Amino acid sequence: MRTYRELFRVPEFTPLFVATCAHVASTTLTGLALATLVYARTDSPLLAALAMFGPSFAELIGATTLLSVADRVRPRTALALVALAGGAAGLALATPGMPLGAMFAVISALGLVSSLGSGVRYGLLNEIVPRDGYVLGRSVLNISNGAMQIAGFALGGLLLAVVPPRTTLIIGSALAFGAALILRLGLSARPPRVAGRPSIAVTWRVNRHLLSTPARRAVYLSMWVPNGLVVGCEALFVPYAPQAAGALFVAAALGMLSGDLAAGRFLPPRARRRVVTPLRFLLALPFLLFALPLSPPVAAGAAAVASIGFASTLLLQERLIELVGEEVRGQALGLQATGMKAMQAVGSTLAGLTAQYLPAGVAMALMALASLAATAALSPGLRVAAALTREIHRPRGDIRIYAPAGPGPKVDLLGHAAARQEQQ
Repeated sequence: MRTYRELFRVPEFTPLFVATCAHVASTTLTGLALATLVYARTDSPLLAALAMFGPSFAELIGATTLLSVADRVRPRTALALVALAGGAAGLALATPGMPLGAMFAVISALGLVSSLGSGVRYGLLNEIVPRDGYVLGRSVLNISNGAMQIAGFALGGLLLAVVPPRTTLIIGSALAFGAALILRLGLSARPPRVAGRPSIAVTWRVNRHLLSTPARRAVYLSMWVPNGLVVGCEALFVPYAPQAAGALFVAAALGMLSGDLAAGRFLPPRARRRVVTPLRFLLALPFLLFALPLSPPVAAGAAAVASIGFASTLLLQERLIELVGEEVRGQALGLQATGMKAMQAVGSTLAGLTAQYLPAGVAMALMALASLAATAALSPGLRVAAALTREIHRPRGDIRIYAPAGPGPKVDLLGHAAARQEQQ
């Protein structure tokens, strides 16, 4: 699968795409309106930031406790319920006179519920599209996410200029309810990928299994650590160029969208494997220039070029899918998404602390150096992962069985259930 026309001919991709766009727009509107509302009540930038990004911290808790649900529920039902929860939370937050503590309790609960969404959504995408269409489908969703965030912030700014924040929250809720309706009517009823009851113990056990081999661990860390450190560079756009920070953010977003577009639409599979390493280094190299006093156009160009490197994450997700079994792909992709958000928060915090003592440009260059060092350190593990995926695609029948410690079925390199007998 190489073209968008082929992709949108897949019957269930279009409703998933439209519902995802509505969900992202709803989340963006709700977050912006809520931050505005909290800041107006408290005059606290910290509380306003927590109101907007607090769900991400709650999602991290969900990833360590609830993520096993992603493969043990009916995908259509789970996605519709997550969307309904977002709509209900928006309506609750729009209630006049709600105490601040209650507002943050709703925000935390919404984050816990939302932690399931990424795993279910991207696990379902892997079932909807053909095997060779995942990168194209994921790139389209990534591009739409970025575009809808930009559109959501723009629309939110316009709405907040003419209507109260509570009205904007209600509009965001309406978008979430619309997403739930599209999912319910547009997707087929599928059974859970795995039988059994989800639990915290199962979540921990599967997370440990996903991180148990050097190859998978290197893939995860390569999607988390270098990216998070580079997001720390982006977090310093405002102190680096206060008058041009908006242009830098837009340039970075356009670079990221361009990279995902090129990787998902134009690169054949063999080329995708070859460009992973160059893209990983490209992600940080241009930020070394920020140690110098760059003009706004040059800084924007460097940010755009660097952000093309985020396409390496898209390509590494394809590699991750090849290294895990279908029965845990929802949790595997959910762990990737939540871990990436967590490392972005860590990177932003480290960059902010560094900029307390050093000029912003120097702090950005140091974060870029740390990202390059992490990329280099993780490269040997990624070479092992690449070798395993080549072994998987080799046309031969003697695929080696992987036998995890303890009872349970053995799995091959793809992670599918295999013969129960031991292979010597």
